[in-house]
Amino acid sequence: MTTDPADHQNSISLTPVAYIRSCYTERFGIPRQAGLVHSATATIVFDPSQNSRLSLRGLDEFSHLWIVFVFHKQHYKNTKPLVNPPRLGGKKRVGVFATRSPNRPNPVGLSAVQLDSIEETATELQLHIRGGDFLDGTPVLDIKPYVPFADSISHASAAWADDSEPPLPVRWRNDAHKSLLALQGSATTTHNSLQQLIEETIAQDPRPAYERTKDGSPGQSWGMKITNVNVRWQVVGGVADILQLDQIDD
Repeated sequence: MTTDPADHQNSISLTPVAYIRSCYTERFGIPRQAGLVHSATATIVFDPSQNSRLSLRGLDEFSHLWIVFVFHKQHYKNTKPLVNPPRLGGKKRVGVFATRSPNRPNPVGLSAVQLDSIEETATELQLHIRGGDFLDGTPVLDIKPYVPFADSISHASAAWADDSEPPLPVRWRNDAHKSLLALQGSATTTHNSLQQLIEETIAQDPRPAYERTKDGSPGQSWGMKITNVNVRWQVVGGVADILQLDQIDD
């Protein structure tokens, strides 16, 4: 029996089951893979319906989860069959299916995260997770438990992504560190956790691939939003200097 290829060309409609509140409120700075920034916390939010409660029953017995989600703010006009992975310096092209690029035929992502706890409030059900690579507001299509005996393949190879990159050293300028201390007791995060989150995020070097092998132009700096702060930093002598920290007013 043969199958008509046209049968596979029909559009498919998917409805998100939840959405994610993330410490990353803009694309720049988000880790390129899940698990790279352990201090990156997020919350998967469900409506408090009985169907949601039943669907989540037993999930708290697992330590890690697979999250199937939508790259909801990736506005690519055209899907590219070839992309330039940052790990290859942004100069070598490989097929999109051999990468984790968000510029895909369908904007669907898959990430493994740690499940910290499940909480129910008066208005929602919350899955508190960490180690994710999610933009705030990310729609969730599905959740599956991470099963070590099946999901961890010890002899797997990963071609150009086989070796982890060394982290970028991070240090604080005095003014920035004073601002960090002033944020202690913030409603959204503590001083220590905010410092760790910022350092781990910048250590992944979120700069564009073509800029990651040099310090950049004299005086060049980068800015990004993490939780409730704007962070500005530059790279000098192969070290990321955090220059400025400003709280974002709601």
